[in-house]
Formats: sequence, structure tokens, C-alpha cells
Amino acid sequence: MREESGSTAKIVGIAGASGSGKSYFAQALCEQLPVSSILLSQDDYYRDRSDISLAERQHINYDHPDALDFTLLVEQLALLKHGCAVECPQYDFTVHNRSSTTVKIAPAEIVILDGILIFAVQECRELIDFKVYVDTPLDLCFIRRLQRDVRERDRSVDSVIQQYLETVRPMFLHYVEPTAQYADCIVRGVENSQHYMTDVIKKIME
Repeated sequence: MREESGSTAKIVGIAGASGSGKSYFAQALCEQLPVSSILLSQDDYYRDRSDISLAERQHINYDHPDALDFTLLVEQLALLKHGCAVECPQYDFTVHNRSSTTVKIAPAEIVILDGILIFAVQECRELIDFKVYVDTPLDLCFIRRLQRDVRERDRSVDSVIQQYLETVRPMFLHYVEPTAQYADCIVRGVENSQHYMTDVIKKIME
């Protein structure tokens, strides 16, 4: 049985390059909104690839839309939008696969979704009521990604560099950067995020 709150939520999308600071902006926005809000990450919707080995999973192009289960993401976004709780999948980056556990996400007035490709897939984009694109220079994005993947995801420096050159940067140029055209607000560098925050919150609450 679905648990429903009887109200309609507003979906806010935060997109941008990997390492752009979109998750930081999403967290700060969640903390400063004057109404109930929840965070949802596109990253938790990577497909379950238990059917192949870890070595094979390491060579998947995770920056292509096909790596993600957008069918499930769109379904759960629609449920949250209509006040229903969902069982959100969880992803383990150290093994490049979906975890066997889920997390129950209760409905809220604002659902904040962050991810590199959330504006690139039409069905997902159409569910998002307010879109923010975080525009950060790619050199800073790479440095942040390198630090994060080595520190938090047990990756080697060489593997991060190889993945960045082979898939991350090309997919950004092909799929991610063009989606800035859909944004209701473009944040020029996450270091300036607070400068934009008041205006973003005002527009979301309209």
C-alpha cells in the first residue's frame, strides 16, 4: 500500500558537470528552504549490474544515460510529486553496483534531485518544476572529482584520470553541457552559490 500525504510536491533539479558542486548546492538549498524538503540523487539510480563481474563493471560508461535506470527514477519522482513515499535504491561506488538495501523516502513539500543527466532525459526533465544548472570550469570539476574518488570511492589516481578522459569529459560535452539551455537559473561557480540562493528560494516558493 502506498503512503500518501494528499499534497503535491514541487520537484527542483540541480544539474551540472561531475564535480561542479551541484550536490553541495542541493544540500545547502535543502537546509535553507523554509518548508519540508528531501534530497534525491541520480547516482542511486545506476542500474543493477550483478549479472557481470566487477572487472566488467569497471569499464561501463557511467556518464551515458543508458547506465541509469531512468524508468525507476521517473516513476519514483512521480510518486513523490503526488505525495507518496518510495523505496529509494542505494548505490555502492566501491563495487560499481547497486546495494541490496533501499531507503524509504517520505514525501515532502519540495523534492530536490541532483545529477549530471537529469535534464538530458525528457521524461525526467518534464517532471522537474524548477531547474538549476551549476556552471563550474572543467579544471575545477576534475580536481574535485579526483579528490573525491580517491578519498571516498577507493579509486586510484590513474583510473580516475583514464575515466575522465575516456568518458566523463566527452559525455559532459555531448549530454550535460547542452542541458544548460533548460535551466531556470544558472549558478556561476558553486563558490558563489550563496549569492544565488535567496533568489532561487524565492522563485521556488512562488
